[in-house]
Amino acid sequence: MKEILRTLILDSQERNLDLGVPRRLQVEAISGKATICIGVRRSGKSTFMRQMAQRLLDAGVPRQRIVQLDFFDDRLHDLRRDDLALIVEAYDSLYPLRKDREKVYYFFDEIQSIEGWEPFVDRVLRTDGCEVYLTGSSARMLSKEIATQMRGRALSWEIFPFSFREFLDGLGMGKETGISTSSRLKVRNAFDAFWESGGFPEVLALDRNLRVRIHQEYFHAVLYRDLVERHDIPHPKAVSDVAHWLVEHCASLYSVNKLTGYLQSLGHKVPKASLSEYLEWFEDAYFFFTVRIFDASLARRNANPKKIYCIDHAMVASISSGILVNSGHLLENLVFLTLRRLHQEIYYYKTKTGKEVDFIVPVRGGNPVLVQVCETLRNPETRKREMTALTEAMAEQGVAEGTIVTRDEEEQMSGELGTIRVVPAWRFLLEQPDWIDFEEAHR
Repeated sequence: MKEILRTLILDSQERNLDLGVPRRLQVEAISGKATICIGVRRSGKSTFMRQMAQRLLDAGVPRQRIVQLDFFDDRLHDLRRDDLALIVEAYDSLYPLRKDREKVYYFFDEIQSIEGWEPFVDRVLRTDGCEVYLTGSSARMLSKEIATQMRGRALSWEIFPFSFREFLDGLGMGKETGISTSSRLKVRNAFDAFWESGGFPEVLALDRNLRVRIHQEYFHAVLYRDLVERHDIPHPKAVSDVAHWLVEHCASLYSVNKLTGYLQSLGHKVPKASLSEYLEWFEDAYFFFTVRIFDASLARRNANPKKIYCIDHAMVASISSGILVNSGHLLENLVFLTLRRLHQEIYYYKTKTGKEVDFIVPVRGGNPVLVQVCETLRNPETRKREMTALTEAMAEQGVAEGTIVTRDEEEQMSGELGTIRVVPAWRFLLEQPDWIDFEEAHR
């Protein structure tokens, strides 16, 4: 095994890195802590690790001090917990003259495939003074659980499918802002393409039929490997039916009681407690996200109906029947994901008169952000409804500005209660920051 590890280490140092599209996330390693990338399957975590390795090379770190191992490599199939120390031994045997002060950078992909890997990583961090980067998601351990196992010894960074900015980067349009007329046209056309493809890196250049098939493959991988197999669920068909129901009702309200009744109507005998676990596991897998009502009372937040969103708006279109999910729901899902990249705490808001605003985002040390989503305001009744709800929320929260995101409309209205900006989705997506420190923002 030691000789195999020597070969893999040398191979990783000699081959050119497949870097893909650079991600707009500035990860900073902290001494004594492992750097962990967490996120849904196929969102680009492994590619991002290679990009981080390349950044080290660009900064002058010798290639010989960077070790990259994929624990799903067939040649490591027989590697066990007690053998993990051989990794360091294999490296030291390759570079016996390495000085103690020279730091080694270990990149471990899918390390959770080895039972009991945590003490090994902890020992490498403590005794060797090295930097360790981890990622992984599988039936045996969800990527979010890796961070839990390393609590206190790790710093986590979320990796989502491509944002619109990263999508533009992939097209070579990263500097386009939509300010000039020609740039605006290019960005709008690019947004139409992003709207169709979504953000999963693998599907961007594929035609619709292949994209749909791959989205469905991702869906089933999460469903069966991250939930059914991982948690040994005795009712896999019930989980599948729940997942399809959630996709069909994306950006809509749901309750556990309603979902339980739906499953019972299909003949499933699944208790509410189990259903709540399914929902939690989907969120752990970064596939579905639950948004609660904005309320100071935790009990009321949990008791009120919740809204459900999916990791990718285009995936929803690929999986759903299209009967219940419409373009307005997909737009709301896209706006949610844009906000979720930056904030974990996102709620929907009910005014005192019962009107709903899609998103309210608490901001530490400042006023909350209010965002309404409406595909078009051309219908006078729709316009009045959306404006009234947002205006009431602004007044109740003491906020001077609110935003309505549309598919392609833009205007600004100022009144006694503040300013309402109506912005097209492509502009709203470009206005958001590239990233926020995940751990710092959510402590």
